[in-house]
Amino acid sequence: MAVSTWLGVRIAVAPSAAALALAFVTGGAALGVVSGLIPGLHANNMALLLAAGASAVPGPPRLIGAAMLAAGTMHTFLDVVPALSLGVPDPAMAASALPGHELVLAGRGREALRLSALGSGLAVALAVPLAMPVTEAVTALYPTIRANLSAVLAAVAVGLVTTEGSYRAKLGAGLALTASGVLGLLTLDLPTNGLVNAGGTLAPLFAGLFGAPVLIDALGGGGVPPQDDATLALSKPAVGGLSAAGTLSGAVVGFLPGVSSAVAATGALLAVPYRFGARGFVVITSGVNTANTVFALLALRALGSPRTGVLVALESSGAPLAFPLLLASVALTAALGFVLVPTVGDRYLSLVGALDYWILSVAVLALLLGLSFVFAGPVGVGIFTVATVIGLVPPRFGSRRATLMGVLLVPLALG
Repeated sequence: MAVSTWLGVRIAVAPSAAALALAFVTGGAALGVVSGLIPGLHANNMALLLAAGASAVPGPPRLIGAAMLAAGTMHTFLDVVPALSLGVPDPAMAASALPGHELVLAGRGREALRLSALGSGLAVALAVPLAMPVTEAVTALYPTIRANLSAVLAAVAVGLVTTEGSYRAKLGAGLALTASGVLGLLTLDLPTNGLVNAGGTLAPLFAGLFGAPVLIDALGGGGVPPQDDATLALSKPAVGGLSAAGTLSGAVVGFLPGVSSAVAATGALLAVPYRFGARGFVVITSGVNTANTVFALLALRALGSPRTGVLVALESSGAPLAFPLLLASVALTAALGFVLVPTVGDRYLSLVGALDYWILSVAVLALLLGLSFVFAGPVGVGIFTVATVIGLVPPRFGSRRATLMGVLLVPLALG
């Protein structure tokens, strides 16, 4: 039996037990690959589906919990692939595209995939030495942060509007922020009657605001252009610094109830130095997304309350919170994800580029509509439709689509 110490915890592992744990974690990671590659499937939807099916999986509950966390972690790595490949507008719309899409339109999708893998992978690597000091610091500052959260979120919302480059863009940003905020206030807590109880209105909201409008705008375009080599334009120190910033942002979000990594990523958009452009945003937001998984687990241990959909699902499944095993699951999955993002992503980009983009866009739109119905029923279809109309606003004014994050910013700031 091998004995080691990690993060101050003594761990004893028998070879046979380690092999079984590895099998469960690898299986969970495989599920995360599948869910991450499906456009419109939110991490919370995936987590609740896992929780619903956990009781039917034979095996020790603690290993089932490790597999669920592995699936959630892998999802944070792989979800960038359909976001880059299928969310690409016509080149004429590039000025208002999400930063990652700009790189794909410029033929730099392979580079974007590797930047995302680095942002996520370094976030996990940095989380190990930062785990104890950050947990202690954030736990001590938590009451102050929570008391001033509304002001911080309001500042992020104002910053999204005021940093637009023209009066017309500012007007569009203000309209998009307000409309999406009102939509969030009216729909986030709506009761739903979907075929599957897995996430409520989040799926139709995000599919409508961010997915469908990009696909609609791309219907008349040429699709994904040929992609160049994968050479990184950012220096190693820049990648490291941006990953560290993403890790710290994800750490804070991991301790704050109700604040998702999507909100932190929106704030990060304002923090990325202009000279790093779209590349910097890809790195830092990927770091936020994955670091949130790690530090939410630490927050669960320190504060006793789950902060992400995956951890809520893990608790609801009845799996014991075996923290050394769960941390090992995250670390192993991160290593696999770091390799799979460029490997799978390159092939995904090539496949999408080879298909008729009009047919592909219509098929994905139908998938998003179907997922909205599955997760939220007729209400979800209505929300998806209204959200799609609102999501078409920013490009018409030359504004960033990030202003549509008002769907979460406004309800949280007023809550």
